[in-house]
Amino acid sequence: MSQARILGGAFYNNPEFKALMNGLYYPLENMKSSVAKLKASGQIDIETMEYGQYQPILAPRDRWPHGGGNAWLREMGRARVELSAQPNDVALDGVVPLTKCGLLDASLRKCFNSDPPICIKIDVMEHKQEDPKSDTHAVQLAWEYGNGQDKAPTLFKFTMICPFRPERAS
Repeated sequence: MSQARILGGAFYNNPEFKALMNGLYYPLENMKSSVAKLKASGQIDIETMEYGQYQPILAPRDRWPHGGGNAWLREMGRARVELSAQPNDVALDGVVPLTKCGLLDASLRKCFNSDPPICIKIDVMEHKQEDPKSDTHAVQLAWEYGNGQDKAPTLFKFTMICPFRPERAS
């Protein structure tokens, strides 16, 4: 398998990475611990944080499975650039962020800054070659309301869809 494929969606779309990340944000006690750790770190302002900034604070990149933390800044940066170029038309709390990246950032801030915090479950997928725009990142965001649709959300489901990257001959 090529280095590019290992470090892209195929790399992060594995059970160990997902378990590491989801263990930080779910169940509620883990999410509360993560919020406390971020607040105590002095490395981030959780009221203004963005996707990609908090993960290495909660789980140092040198401890990520298969050395995946080494590529995090590049892969996360690519996702932010590509999502920032995608217009958004979905409102969050009555405000429509201009881009998909803005919606993702605002949604994550809502999770970390709510009282109690809202749990997060992440998933990572890779586009199929035949998908439209298979060469760019996309996100699927969904809220669950365990206490009823008219109450505060209890879970944020966040799926990052990474670009299709063909394997290269070694």
